[in-house]
Amino acid sequence: MRPLGIEGAWVDTPRVFDDRRGSFHEWFRADRFRAVTGHPLRLEQANCSRSVPGTLRGIHYASVPPGQAKYVTCVSGAVLDVVVDIRTGSPTFGQWEAVRLDDREHRAVCLSEGLGHAFMALEDGATVVYLCSEGYAPHREHGVHPLDPDLAIEWPRDLTPELSEKDAAAPPLAEAVRCGTLPSYAECVAYRRGLRTRADVGAAAMTTA
Repeated sequence: MRPLGIEGAWVDTPRVFDDRRGSFHEWFRADRFRAVTGHPLRLEQANCSRSVPGTLRGIHYASVPPGQAKYVTCVSGAVLDVVVDIRTGSPTFGQWEAVRLDDREHRAVCLSEGLGHAFMALEDGATVVYLCSEGYAPHREHGVHPLDPDLAIEWPRDLTPELSEKDAAAPPLAEAVRCGTLPSYAECVAYRRGLRTRADVGAAAMTTA
């Protein structure tokens, strides 16, 4: 797993085995996840979405703690997946990074608690599946407008963005800052440090048992 330019986000490019029958790859490995994050993935929910070209979902994030870490891949078609640093106080606050996820390279994006996430479907029937560390909790879920000109995310220009009513009504980043709904970088770092500490304690207990 290779780190992205935003701290707390990685891209995983698996080895794909092709033959006359089709292909095989490992799209999630717990050991690789733990090697980069320092703790196992707490799996509470798995989601699947299917979209027409131009569908734009996000930018979504959850309050920290506990936030919601995600491990995202595209199993059919292709999407442009975007990680946005919306953590106040972060050295890369307001920056974003895009990764193409498709059913050819089978890349996956891992993002830690507190980061914003969005993607646009590039092909018809684009199907995204993602593992979540926490279940959906409406009172903790928030959004930032994905077309905020201050963020200036470079979405494909040959597609017309199709947003849900909820995403279209999301505030721009500056307004979210004023409302105080964004997680802070310090909160996110502290929360992840706690996850690593609990993982280390658990591993030590198993060793001495």
